[in-house]
Amino acid sequence: MADWTTDAVDALDQAVSLVRDRTVVPAQRASRAVVYGLLVGFFVLVALVMVAVALFRVLVVLTGEVWAAYLILGGIFVAGGAFCWSLRNAKPKETNV
Repeated sequence: MADWTTDAVDALDQAVSLVRDRTVVPAQRASRAVVYGLLVGFFVLVALVMVAVALFRVLVVLTGEVWAAYLILGGIFVAGGAFCWSLRNAKPKETNV
């Protein structure tokens, strides 16, 4: 006859492992994804700001005038914003029935 205490402990251990695998492991993965996503987003934002500053400095050197660099870079940003604005989804009209 098998030792019932060992069987009970094994069943309890198996139940705890099953609950852990279904709750803790997905929560850890989700939290890691959020943290790494925020970190990558921060680095991308910093890189984009640095590229914009470098582009401005290059334009100042190429044109010789600061106002022209502002005009060109501003035009690029306005064109990019207009493009993003054209891709937006319009809200559906509400019907009062």
